[in-house]
Parts: sequence; C-alpha cells; structure tokens
Amino acid sequence: MRRVIPVVVILAAIGGISWYTSGLKPAEPAVDKAAIWIDTVRRGPMLLQVRGIGKLAPEEIRWIPATVNGFVERKLLEPGARVQPDTVLVELSDPQLEHDVLSAEWSLRTEEANLAELIVQLQSQRLTQAANLSQTESEHREAQLEYESYRELLDAGIASALDVRRKESILDRLSRNIQTEKERQEISKDSIDTQLAKQQVRVDQARAIYALRKNQLEQLKVRAGVDGVLQELLVDIGQRIGMGTNLARVVNPEKLKAEITISETQARDVQLGQEVSVDTRNGVIEGRVSRIDPAVRNGSVTVDIRLTGELPKGARPDLSVDGTIVLERLDDIVYIGRPVHGEPDSRVGLFRLDPDGKRATRVMVTLGRSSVNTMEVKEGLQPGDQVILSDMTERDGIDSIRIN
Repeated sequence: MRRVIPVVVILAAIGGISWYTSGLKPAEPAVDKAAIWIDTVRRGPMLLQVRGIGKLAPEEIRWIPATVNGFVERKLLEPGARVQPDTVLVELSDPQLEHDVLSAEWSLRTEEANLAELIVQLQSQRLTQAANLSQTESEHREAQLEYESYRELLDAGIASALDVRRKESILDRLSRNIQTEKERQEISKDSIDTQLAKQQVRVDQARAIYALRKNQLEQLKVRAGVDGVLQELLVDIGQRIGMGTNLARVVNPEKLKAEITISETQARDVQLGQEVSVDTRNGVIEGRVSRIDPAVRNGSVTVDIRLTGELPKGARPDLSVDGTIVLERLDDIVYIGRPVHGEPDSRVGLFRLDPDGKRATRVMVTLGRSSVNTMEVKEGLQPGDQVILSDMTERDGIDSIRIN
C-alpha cells in the first residue's frame, strides 16, 4: 500500500494538470515593432497614380544614309562627338565613281569644243551669205544704172530697143536674185538657231552628268547634315557600303522625351495630356503624356512623355528614369498606404492596432482603387486607425498578435 499510494497520487496530479492546460488558449505570437510597417488610415484627397520605368530618348533623330556605293576609307569621329551640318563623319572611296567623273568631265569638254566649232562654222556661213547678198545688190545697182543709161540713149536714138530690153532683163534677174538671197538668209538663220540649240542641249546634258558625278564624288564624304551629337556610327573601316545603308545616327541632346513602360492592366486608365513626374535620379522633371503605344509588348505598354520642365545636368539619351503618371485626383476619400498583398477592389485581412499599440487584431478590410503608394479603403477601417501593412503571411490563421 505504501508503494501504491504515491503512484496513484502522481497519476492523479498528472491528469489534473493535463485537464487544466487543455482548457488554456495558446499564447499570442509577438512581433517586434521595428520589424513591421505600420500606417495610419487617413481621410482627404488622394492621387491615383501609376508608375513605370524607362529611359530618356531624343525627340529629333536623324539617320545618315549612304547616297553612293563605296568602301569605308576613314572614320573621323566617335559616338558622343558634337557635330554641325558640314561635319564629315566618314570618308568613302569608289574607284569606278572617280573614273566616271573623269569621263563625264572629258565628255563635257568635247561637247563644249564642238559647240565652239559649230559657232565658228555657222558664223562663216552667215558671213558668206551676207557677202553674196551684198554682191548681188551691188550688181543690181550697176544694172539699174546701165538700164537707165540705155533708156536715155534710146530716147536720143543712139541705142536700140533690144539693148534696152536686155538691160531690163538683167535688172529683173538681179532683183530676183536679191530676193532669193534674202530668203536664203532667213532660212539659214532658222537653221543656225536650230543647230546651235541642238548642240547646246548636248553641252547642257554633258554638264548635268558631270555635275551629278562630281556631286556623287563629293558625297563620298558623309556629312552630319544637322546640329547635334553623334550617337551611333555603324560602320567599320574597309566595309563595303551600298546606297541607302544607314551609316550613323545624330540626335539633338537639347530635346529629349521620356519613354516609360506601364503594365497593361494599369495602362487602361492612361490618357493623353495627363501630368507626369519623371525622376532622373538627379532631379525631377514635369511632363505630360504625349503618345500611348497602341500595341502591347511583353505585357507592357510604352508611353511617351513630353518634358515641360528644364532638363537637369547629366540628362542624356538612354538615361534610366522613373515616371509617375497622375490618373485622377480624388477628394474626401479614406485611404492607407499600399499593403504588401493588397489588390484593387479586393477584400483582405489586416492587423489593426489597439489604442494602446501593444496588441493588434485581424480585421477584414475592403479595398478600392489603388495608386502607386496608397489604396482606397471602402469598409473595415476608420480614419485614425493604425494597421500593419507588412507581409504577415506567416501569421495566417492567427487573429491577434502582441507588439513588442
């Protein structure tokens, strides 16, 4: 009996302790206040915003194409150099074009020599015709004098009527010759003008071909064409270049825009003209939405921002930026900071702190519209409430926690 009684007492004590502890609630887990993000529910105006990342891009881009075929002989500049319209970027070479320029030059000289020779020939022909007319007119005047003399002799009875008729016939023939020479001169003048015009066309054609070939030879020196900065040079020395090949890209660094990508689910509310703040990490520039890409690429939409503010120092093409677009301004609304797992128009469980801040209880909250850093509260919280916005997935299934 002395051995049995202690055993019974021990078993009874164990059973009583087990029964008592089974009726106790589990202890509340504790979290360190410094390790969680606590925000206060507020009431007032809220900005609906979306944020995207992107880069600065030039508004004015000029591609410099090759206008002739050739080989890259020299690269005179490197990307980043400041250029002017007459700045030579690349020098090309083309032996065939150089030969064509010489051929065109000699063709022009030949046609000009032919024109000069033709002018001399036609002037000589015109002088000959003028001399013939002058000779005929002189003979006509002499015949006129002889005819008048024979008329006087006929009246005096010295000359015969036959002699007078002969002189009159000679005079008529010379008159017709004068008229014929004049007509021949008119016809010759038209012929001369036609021949000169025809040869002048050949000269002009040869001159145009020579000018074209010479211009093509000059275009072997590829120039920038505009003021700006050389952004890319796409050729190597010795490379064969075809006409129309893009050789370089020149941009205007003074006129930049921002290109940011927005998630397609957030881009539905983006409209032209909306205000934007562009963060360049060296200053914030104000701007407005100027273009929205109609296509979706990899789940994102590209939005162009026209910058209205002054560019900060160091702003240049391809500089990484963040853009925040203001979609709408909401007045008199209840809102909190954006919870880690909060989605627009959803219902989530958040831990609300007690007034003393030592304990937090889970409450169901209905969220509405969302912004970059804030979300609308439709139900479950009141202005002034403090809630935990940190990731509390490890506390799923727990309704309350202690705050240390």
